[in-house]
Amino acid sequence: MSLSIAIIVGILMGTVFGFALEKSRVFEPGIIVGQMQLRNFIMLKVFLTAVATGAVVLAALNGFGIVKLQPKAALYAADIIGGLILGVGIALAGACPGTTLAQIGAGYRDALFTLAGGLVGAVAFSYAQPWFNSTLLANGDGKIIFSDLIGIPYWTGALGLAAVLIVVIALLERWRPWRDEMGHDVDGDMGAVASNRTSPVRMAPAE
Repeated sequence: MSLSIAIIVGILMGTVFGFALEKSRVFEPGIIVGQMQLRNFIMLKVFLTAVATGAVVLAALNGFGIVKLQPKAALYAADIIGGLILGVGIALAGACPGTTLAQIGAGYRDALFTLAGGLVGAVAFSYAQPWFNSTLLANGDGKIIFSDLIGIPYWTGALGLAAVLIVVIALLERWRPWRDEMGHDVDGDMGAVASNRTSPVRMAPAE
């Protein structure tokens, strides 16, 4: 694939992803905070759908020899610690690296500070990475593909993963329908306020 075609494909895929992200409302800080507080599961269902879709597409592309797998090395300590730091940041900012740009496009001015913080953090990490590589954080088992560990073709494992995720998404949707959750005030610790807003106003009896 030439560089120009790769750029065009990237722009098209980014446009589709951004459109889906906006329509699902997952970019909204309230939805993100609600997911981190386990009060709203729209974000989880959308992300699991994205993983299942990506697994099917990648299985087809890899199966037909269009793309080659380029897995990253499994660095367990770095993945766990980095994931916890990222999760704390998402909960505090109400945004993740992908949704920050969508928030800026939708007019959330505070997302500009989130973007600036992310850029500063990326630059700081680039300078600190040589030191991290000399610590236990750099230890791991190399590049691991789960399908290789159990001795099956990649496309079989990818389609199996997609099937399992579809079942999980269906169960989540049955438990917590997205139409019900979309109508709630999910902007972090607002449950009591929301219930007060929706409670009926009682008139004092006339004397």
